[in-house]
Amino acid sequence: MTSSGIQLHKEKDRHFVTALARGLEVLACFRSGNKVLSNQEIAKRCSLPRSTVSRLTATLTRLGYLAPDEDSGKYRLGVATLALGVGMLAKLDIRQVARPWMQELADFSQGMVTLGVRDRLSMLYIENSRSKAALTLSMDVGSRIPIATSAMGRAYLAEAGEAERLEVIERVRELEEPASQTIISGIDQALLDYQRLGCTCSFGDWNKHVNGIAVGVNLGTSFPVMAINCGGPSSQLPAAFLLDEVRPRLLDLVRKLKATVGGP
Repeated sequence: MTSSGIQLHKEKDRHFVTALARGLEVLACFRSGNKVLSNQEIAKRCSLPRSTVSRLTATLTRLGYLAPDEDSGKYRLGVATLALGVGMLAKLDIRQVARPWMQELADFSQGMVTLGVRDRLSMLYIENSRSKAALTLSMDVGSRIPIATSAMGRAYLAEAGEAERLEVIERVRELEEPASQTIISGIDQALLDYQRLGCTCSFGDWNKHVNGIAVGVNLGTSFPVMAINCGGPSSQLPAAFLLDEVRPRLLDLVRKLKATVGGP
């Protein structure tokens, strides 16, 4: 969520705490590949004044959510952030259950099978299985892909429900104004595909060289809504192969997960 997104929520919800949102936004800057950041780098990413960021990082450091990096003089995530993730990871033991089935599908498709959850306007990879094929995507656990144009994100939106879907569409209109109509049309088509095919598709929409299909994973209130995707280079995974050969196996994988944990 950028500062404009924070302002949007502030204007619409009197219960929205702007200071808390800004603090969480600072923590969210430390993504995969960004181990240390300066106040100036954080200010740029969050679109906030550097003075505001300085107060936020000082507070987060005192609480243990950030720690000063002695070598660079910048900040890194502190031990307290680990505690935030432990509870969620405990709820995501489904990764261990899904892993052998995901690997089986990856080997069959010669692509990559990934389980993900929503992180604002992205999908966050929490489990990943690759085939041994020479050509596979290099993304790994912790990577993020766009929620609105990827098959995984579209499957999540189809499974999550109308209220959350409308929230994402509103954010897309705000942040991606020039391309928003095309992106929203893709979401609408994905909902039709989900009803007709049981999966969502992204054939060159997120990346013109990548094809993928995905299914939402709703395992009940004990788990977050997730989505599972199978995809790879379009030259290796044509749309017809994904729909005709991979789709039945992907749907069966989700059925097995639900049967294992007693999901709806």
